[in-house]
Amino acid sequence: MHVKIRTLKDIRSNLSEELKGLYPEPEINALATLIIKTLPQAKKLHHIYDPGQAVDAANIRYVTEIIKELKKGSPLQYILGYTDFYNCIIRVSEDTLIPRQETEELVDLIIRENRGYTGNILDIGTGSGCIAIALAKTIPGSSVTGTDISKEAIAIARGNAILNNVIVEFKQEDIFNPLEILEFQPGIIVSNPPYVRISEKALMHRNVLEYEPPSALFVNDYEPLVYFNSILNTAKKILQPGAKVYFEINEAMGKEMIILFETFRYSEINLFKDINGKDRIIRGNFNG
Repeated sequence: MHVKIRTLKDIRSNLSEELKGLYPEPEINALATLIIKTLPQAKKLHHIYDPGQAVDAANIRYVTEIIKELKKGSPLQYILGYTDFYNCIIRVSEDTLIPRQETEELVDLIIRENRGYTGNILDIGTGSGCIAIALAKTIPGSSVTGTDISKEAIAIARGNAILNNVIVEFKQEDIFNPLEILEFQPGIIVSNPPYVRISEKALMHRNVLEYEPPSALFVNDYEPLVYFNSILNTAKKILQPGAKVYFEINEAMGKEMIILFETFRYSEINLFKDINGKDRIIRGNFNG
């Protein structure tokens, strides 16, 4: 039986019915929560809402249109035009990746390990600017710069910095041919570069494959660490001993990443697992 939307609770039931078979139930529940949070009824209640709260006609139409787009495979964050990331509002478009929870974990690790840090931070391949902006907001004594090859992504990142009232310098720069950042002396480098192997496409949902920028996601199977290698090659030219490098990585490449760090003379190399128990973050200290 089709569930008509009359209350906030009905949104969850309707979404579950409409998206059954397209998404796993936990993801449907997460989508429902995000949609409900955008409604005035929920906002007034600071997201602690009464499931029986009535939804007016305008918002019923709004939710119905969102569900139509979700059924086509469009990611909710692109439909809304923004997402929450580490207590920041980040605008996104199909020129940028949608920030993931794993990337929030990367940011959280950097913050926990570098409280009170007052030096330079360089975010390479910044995309929407989510990492750079979250770090600028939570490590206020630092000076943060983000780089990306995409001028469209840089424009979005600059807008996001303004939206979140932080100062971050964004530069258009090619990871494989860096110029301006060679004059930069960061104490921390962070990057979430492309790391999904082409052969892993078959494991991915179509809302990623059909909408998110492939250049920000994929690498060839025969050269899966090409971005990491290039960044570390640049890092050795600009880092002082004791500087730290943090990467978000492919869960299957942890051992290879440790070897790569060792090749570039890093110490205190550590792998960190994400919330799902997969190798997702690596950190190393540069020895010079």
